[in-house]
Amino acid sequence: MFKLFWVYLRRAGDRGAMGVDKNAQVAVLKYVSLVTLTVQNSAVALSMRYARTRPGDMFIASSAVVMAELVKMFASLFLVFKQEGSIQHLFMALHTQIWQQKIDTLKVCVPSFVYLVQNNLLYVSASNLDAATYQVTYQMKILTTAMFAVLILQKQLRGTQWLSLLILTVGVALVQLSASSKGVTTDNMGQNRLLGCIAAISACCCSGFAGIYFEKILKGSDVSLWVRNVQLSFLSLPLGVLTSYANDYSAIMDKGFFYGYDAYVWYLVVLNAVGGLLVAMVVKYADNILKGFATSLAIVISTVASVFLFDFVITFQFAVGTALVIGSIFLYSHEPKKAPSNPMMFPHMPHEELDIRNTGEEIK
Repeated sequence: MFKLFWVYLRRAGDRGAMGVDKNAQVAVLKYVSLVTLTVQNSAVALSMRYARTRPGDMFIASSAVVMAELVKMFASLFLVFKQEGSIQHLFMALHTQIWQQKIDTLKVCVPSFVYLVQNNLLYVSASNLDAATYQVTYQMKILTTAMFAVLILQKQLRGTQWLSLLILTVGVALVQLSASSKGVTTDNMGQNRLLGCIAAISACCCSGFAGIYFEKILKGSDVSLWVRNVQLSFLSLPLGVLTSYANDYSAIMDKGFFYGYDAYVWYLVVLNAVGGLLVAMVVKYADNILKGFATSLAIVISTVASVFLFDFVITFQFAVGTALVIGSIFLYSHEPKKAPSNPMMFPHMPHEELDIRNTGEEIK
């Protein structure tokens, strides 16, 4: 799927150069973006939950995090190769942007470690929360990202964004309270919901800080996004191995690093590794409304799927909390239209075409 989508983007660019209607291309790519974002968001939550609750030998989560970083590094190297055009240029780019900029590379150690902690926390959360509750709670990363953007980047939030963050917090609180009530799930033996909630919120804090820190160092250098991902994964690997042995030394020594691995675990590893990179490729074609719709649709899909796959029971309190979270996502991403300073300068253009938005999104 990853390779096919790359070919599609290349062919779409070639057709655009030949004079094919660019508006039609953008419309198609927006729909591709919507499907990709929705599938990736919902698949990760459902797949991680199933992996941690299915019968059979349980794999060691920290080892899966390490393998995901390894796959992500090779995927990023492939993207740099496609960007540079040849193996020789690939090594030149890596030498120039990584080896010759050692101090800049060392700066990436901070988000590398934080992302590593985040990924381990997500497995803890998925092991103790149902997929629907996990999906909704993880939207708190909007709040933490906004907080760190204000503190680190000195970003100014609009009044509607502050309101949306308050609504988001109330919605997540309602979902957590409903999940704690009796009878929400029929298969919750051996789970610690408080631990799952703390892990999810801690992962949100890691996501917010690492994302804003990563954005800051991206803006402060000429290193490409894909090379940055190579740096992140390369530095995460030794840290990940150390973390894995520190947390699960006994289990790894007794059972082995790849204990419990089967085709499904490898699918989960690839999904976590490549999914984020795939989203990075399509997110520039999705505006804020589309991204909000994709996230909301993913929450709905995860909830409905949880009913059939994990015997999840939707309560009124959960439904209200989820509705508040979805509404806060749209409210936070809403940007009021800005009228041009002198509309007479553009008499042939509607005001909507003058509303230029920054729809980029940083990703690990």
